[in-house]
Amino acid sequence: MDTSNPEPNVSDVSEDENLPVETAEGQIAALTAERDQLAAAKADLEDRMLRARAEFDNARRRGERERSEFLQFAAMDVIKELLPVVDDFERALKVETAGREYTKGVELIYQRLIETLKKIGLEPIDTTGQQFDPNLHQAVDRVQTEEAEDMAILSEYQRGYNFRGKLLRPAMVQVAVRP
Repeated sequence: MDTSNPEPNVSDVSEDENLPVETAEGQIAALTAERDQLAAAKADLEDRMLRARAEFDNARRRGERERSEFLQFAAMDVIKELLPVVDDFERALKVETAGREYTKGVELIYQRLIETLKKIGLEPIDTTGQQFDPNLHQAVDRVQTEEAEDMAILSEYQRGYNFRGKLLRPAMVQVAVRP
């Protein structure tokens, strides 16, 4: 070979130029494929993270709701146990006594108890002038009468209560029936 000639052979140059071009294109294609693979992996991880976060939030909300329901039902049981005490107070207030101061004291205690129970969520069921509703009332006595409308409540034997919108105890009532 003659090394004095500074120009390389034309066929050698084209081969040398093609080789780096193919290698650069191959590298670009490999980098593009790797980039696409990493982007897909990133999207998959983001999706899994969002799903895990949503599952965690749902579990947290479910736990809070269950805790709230448990506390509500626990309070409902306590209130249910206190209702006979409220009934006793109401019966005591209906009895005539000679000591006006004593009656006033019992009335104040009763009012304070009722207000406290109302703050917690106790709601008395109103029966005066109402029609009988088997969802809210328990008919203890039926009286045949022409003076009242059919299925009208004539009197209340025991007050009924709702607790936070749920029936705690139905009202025991006397119902009018047409002969």
